[in-house]
Formats: sequence, C-alpha cells, structure tokens
Amino acid sequence: MKPTRLTKLSESLRTSGLSALALNAGPSLVYLTGLHFHLSERPVVAIFTADGEPVIILPELEMLKVAGLPMRAFPYPENPAEWEGVFRRAIQSLGLDGERIGVEPRAMRLLEFRYIETAAEATSRRPGFPDASDAVSRLRVRKDADEIAAMRKAVKVAQSALEATLPFIKIGMSEKEIAGELVVQLLRHGSQSEMPFAPIVSAGPNSANPHAVPSERRLQPGDLLVMDWGACVDGYISDLTRTFAVGEADEEWRKIHQVVLEANAAGRAAAKPGVPCADVDRAARQAIEKAGYGVYFTHRTGHGIGMEGHEEPYMRGDNMQPLEPGMAFTVEPGIYLPGCNGARIEDNVVITEDGAECLSDMARELRVVG
Repeated sequence: MKPTRLTKLSESLRTSGLSALALNAGPSLVYLTGLHFHLSERPVVAIFTADGEPVIILPELEMLKVAGLPMRAFPYPENPAEWEGVFRRAIQSLGLDGERIGVEPRAMRLLEFRYIETAAEATSRRPGFPDASDAVSRLRVRKDADEIAAMRKAVKVAQSALEATLPFIKIGMSEKEIAGELVVQLLRHGSQSEMPFAPIVSAGPNSANPHAVPSERRLQPGDLLVMDWGACVDGYISDLTRTFAVGEADEEWRKIHQVVLEANAAGRAAAKPGVPCADVDRAARQAIEKAGYGVYFTHRTGHGIGMEGHEEPYMRGDNMQPLEPGMAFTVEPGIYLPGCNGARIEDNVVITEDGAECLSDMARELRVVG
C-alpha cells in the first residue's frame, strides 16, 4: 500500500466533492496500492472512501495478494451467480447511501461498472457515478524521484534496444521483420514483457500515417523509416520516435526531417515550470508552419507519460494547464506527406524546479540505414 498517496487521494476526493472512488484493475490501482491484477472475466474492484479503510472485491484465488494489507477484502467464489451478492455486501459496508462514487471512464469496464451500479441500487438510494479522472490525475501527473528514475531507466533500455536493432536493418526487409527484431532487443535490454505499446515501424508511404501498423511492405531505397517504440521498467514507460533514411534520401525528405528536428528542439526549449502546455505545442507548430508544412502536422505535439503511454498533461494548442515540476510528457512533432513519406522525432521530457530535463538523448539527425 502507498499510505501517502492514499492520504492525498482522500484530500483530492473531498476537493472534488466525491464520497468514494471505484477502481478496477489498472494503473491507478497499482499507483495507489501496488496491487497488480489482470483484466479478465473475473472482476476486481477496489473502493476508496474520503474517510475510512478501502475495500476490495476480488476472486478467492487472488486473496494472497491482499494478505496483510489494510483493506477489507470481499472475496467471491467461481460461481458468477454469487458475485452480485458479494458486491452488494461490500458496497453496503461502506455506508454510501445515495453518495457520489467516482469512476475513471477511460479505465472502468462495463463489466465492473454494472456490478457496482446494481449493488448500489440494491443497497441504497441510487448514487451518482461522476467522472473522477481529475481527482486521480492530479495525483499521478506529478512524478516523484522514484517514478522519474524508473522512466529514465525505461528510456535507456529503449535507446539501447534500438541501437542494437539498427545493424540488422537492410533494404528488402519488411516492416514486420524489423518490428519483431526490435521487440526481441527490447526484452534483451531489460524491458518488462508488457510493453507500453506495439512498436510502430513504417516506411515510405506508410510513414505518412502517424499510427501505422507494421506491414509486409519491404524497405526500398529513398524511403524514410519512422520507428516509434518504448520500454517498460518497474511499471513506468518510455515513448520515443526516430526517423531514418533508407539509402540516400532525396532533398525534400532531408528537408522535412530537418524541419521536424527544429520543431522538436523548439518544443523542448519551450517547456518550463509555469508555461502552459499550449505554448509547447505552439513552439513546435510554428517551426513547421514557418517552413510551409503546417497542414501536414496533423496531431498534438505531445502527451503525458508515466504508468501509461497516454496520460495527463497533453501538449495541445488549447490546453492552458501550466506545467509543474514532476510533469513528464513527450515532444513529438511530425510532418506527413500522404502517399510519399513522413518524419517524426519524439523525446521524453520532465519538468524540473527551474526548467526541464530531456530524458532521451539518442541521436536525432537523419541517419542512413540499409
């Protein structure tokens, strides 16, 4: 359990006007308790109140995980017909008659929510189930020293893995073959097997799709090769992108890469305590617009990282949330020319007390592979 985090959660719930927070298996539950559960057909729900000991509803077979923890456990057997009654007893024990129980809409599955909703209706006046995302994200958004250290390791693992992959890349290899080699190297260099996302390896016309899926297309001379990958260490992730030239790149492809390189540098330079997230997006976007490629930069400049690949804060042009020490995020401008080539350069940044630290330092210039 994480007592300090639970205390902060109680304060956050009161500030948000919530009586309780219901979480299923996922990053927020790990963050607060250290408990890891797989999402499966067996629901797991922990309920935290603004005042009092949390409860957890879980399968009997998982009871050893919570032994000795300051949580009241409500285990259920294998027969699904008995699960509803266990949920009802757990929620009734909290005295949440008609109270507001917050949930995380992006994480709470319908499976768990239906059991909570049914149990609440059966034991009390029906409570509301408001979005509690802010109550949780305001805790997770500022990383402590241990969290940043884990992310720094995840960056090192990811960079080492890609450097080990590059010598294997040859003209004629498929995107899938390269992605497979990269996954092997990530594991060899120390990533947990549950990686933040499947690596994106895209070349030529496919590289103009920001979220391309590795295909059977084979590398050809003149392609730009975009590789977006990350590692996971101690539950924290890295998320990086580098762009390479397959053989000698034409002048236009070298140009768009240089523009993206300048946009990446501008975005990183803009990141400081007190600066709105929008300013980071604006700095990177202005560099691309000035070069005449603004219409081809089709996404935000970055997103928060930590236990998840996408979390608060978001580097969007309309997000006036001020950056604070401990916030970690990506800076990943790109230019995507449909049917031709694309380029993206992505780094991981954390805000410090007096500036920002870029956790990633892998070479950003256009290197030739193949």
